[in-house]
Amino acid sequence: MNGIIPKSKAKGTDFCGVGKYYYIIRSDLGCYMQSSNFNKGSDISIFSLHPACQNGDYYLGSGDGYFYIIKGNSYRRVKNLEKDSDGVVFSLNANCRGGDHYLSAFGKFYIIFQEKGTYRRTTNLNTDSEAVEYKLHPNCRNGLYYWGLPDHYYFLKPVSDWGVEYYKGTNFNKDERVGVYSVHPDVLNFLPGGLSVTIGPAFGIWENIKTITNDSNTPVTWQNKINKKVGYNKEKMTQVTHNWKIAASASAETGGLAKLIAKAQFSFSAEYGGSKVNTDNESWNELTEVEEQLSVELKPNESVYLWQYKLGLGKEPVLFCRDLKIDDVPNPPTEVPLPPAQS
Repeated sequence: MNGIIPKSKAKGTDFCGVGKYYYIIRSDLGCYMQSSNFNKGSDISIFSLHPACQNGDYYLGSGDGYFYIIKGNSYRRVKNLEKDSDGVVFSLNANCRGGDHYLSAFGKFYIIFQEKGTYRRTTNLNTDSEAVEYKLHPNCRNGLYYWGLPDHYYFLKPVSDWGVEYYKGTNFNKDERVGVYSVHPDVLNFLPGGLSVTIGPAFGIWENIKTITNDSNTPVTWQNKINKKVGYNKEKMTQVTHNWKIAASASAETGGLAKLIAKAQFSFSAEYGGSKVNTDNESWNELTEVEEQLSVELKPNESVYLWQYKLGLGKEPVLFCRDLKIDDVPNPPTEVPLPPAQS
């Protein structure tokens, strides 16, 4: 199974639009993406996210150039998510709380209530002025993320036979659509769960790296050095970010950001193409050959098998774990040697 993790299950992650740019916020990575076109993957830049602008419940932008970060019953308005410039905090009107998604378009704010099948439109989230509620057209109800630009609104559709697409329209009530567009792979790679779509779902397997056999009729002690791979396949993963312009102010250099994205993908559940494991205690240094001295007691005509656990995406191994397991059966172990990721 593969798919994009929806907003409801990804706190601190959201889409928004300001001016001519689309934005994807990833608080878990400490950064955000800016692009002028998600379909073409145009002008992709990555910026660091100011600490004051992280871990919001919702993010939205407005036509006057501001970003809004909703957290609990208040929201922060800033000019720049990287610098937290002109940051001001307002209370969120009681009528504007509890939405599933927030966006701004046509000079107004929109609050999506997916379960109720309605949306609220207002000119001010603090005063709830000029508020009106409408029915949400069924075709506009299943978005994973919603965002707006001055003259259109958008939402990300669930993964279908046509891949990941987003919808562009002008009226949530009447389903007045302008078009449906595919999301460029360079954009998908930044989304939580996106690597499962562009590369393939995560896998974890035990690989037999050595078989030792005693063909004699007497017990023997086998002593020797073995070589094993340990670490992170950096070369493979940096291809994920090769079309991104990483801002100098961003804390993560290209290889480091690709590593964070891979670690996050492995922590997701299988429903979103992950393995639900925590890899923090593994070596995420660049892949190297490591020599290890082994001593094994073998009974007459006995074989032992050395296994190493590795994680990958699609068909490509990404992380070679440090620990080995020695067994006397030719079948790979069944347990997962890594701790489960926290939900």
